[in-house]
Amino acid sequence: MKFMGGFLKVTKRRDGTLTAFSIIVLLFFLFYADQNLDSYTVRILENVAIFITLAVSYNLINGVVGQFSLAPNAFLAIGAYTSAIFTLSPEEKLRSFIIEPMLWPLSVMSFPFAISLLLAGIVTALVAVMMAMPVFRVRGDYLAIVTLGFGEVIQVLANNFLSITNGSLGLKGLYPYTNLWWAWGFCIFTVFCTVRLINSSYGRAMKAVREDEIAAEAMGINALRIKTFAFAFSAFFQGVAGGLLAHLVTTISPSLFTFMFTFNLLIIVVIGGLGSTTGSVIAAVLVTWGNEALRIFEEPSNFFGYQYEGIPGMRMILFSVILILVMLFARNGIMGRSEFSWESLLQWFRRKTPALRV
Repeated sequence: MKFMGGFLKVTKRRDGTLTAFSIIVLLFFLFYADQNLDSYTVRILENVAIFITLAVSYNLINGVVGQFSLAPNAFLAIGAYTSAIFTLSPEEKLRSFIIEPMLWPLSVMSFPFAISLLLAGIVTALVAVMMAMPVFRVRGDYLAIVTLGFGEVIQVLANNFLSITNGSLGLKGLYPYTNLWWAWGFCIFTVFCTVRLINSSYGRAMKAVREDEIAAEAMGINALRIKTFAFAFSAFFQGVAGGLLAHLVTTISPSLFTFMFTFNLLIIVVIGGLGSTTGSVIAAVLVTWGNEALRIFEEPSNFFGYQYEGIPGMRMILFSVILILVMLFARNGIMGRSEFSWESLLQWFRRKTPALRV
């Protein structure tokens, strides 16, 4: 037993060292990208970071806790509007709200970007807590329907609360605060917090609720409290991601936060593997970057002397075919419920390269 305990400590220490090293490598790459890559590539990298944040936080409630929620577009909208409202200056609000003046005291409030992101996360988490009380009285498909309805309600409210959201005109002229450092810094923070939570006693309770809620309650786990906590935790990070997205596109309106946003996130977490944080990260990168890479099939190009004119919509056809192939040959997703570890990778590499063993 002492030997196993020592072995686990050494393994965790080695994993931690390699993880820290990989983060340093990522930071060096981001510095290089910020200085040398074109604006289009940088924008894709920023989108990748935001979608990793959304996928990892969404996977917590859907994959780890096993609650089929369809509310990310609502949380994203709440976070985006909250952050945008608190970063706009009173003068900008006066110019933007032409149909109906903005509600006081929001009309005179303005905060730095970092504080607005924090407020976006807190407001979204509070809404999630209030929503959890009635939502978690149902399970399964009924839960999906209720959360889907919540997303539609938020979109209707955004269209009609003219004194807060400016209605269908939306909020324009937001300062582009979001850059590689903001997007990837918060992405790393999200993954770190989520992994720590999953590996804690709360994470084990969440997995118990996913496997059998009745049995978990019989063992003394308060299932409602666990689900509410996970829901609020997930909503906080989705709200902040909404704020980052708002200050990346610099213009938001209710039409931006439709159910298709949630549907895309659902595709990502299913492809990655429900319950796998590593899978969510990998799938978010592949889907976000791959979606842009497939644009070459919609543009005129020359393949070995053959002039290809490009077919509008071909990108989505190929993307759909790839999704079908993934679901056929990896039914549990890319990672299933497994997680990446440096120690496992090193062991696999040693097995594949016996000549390099000492």
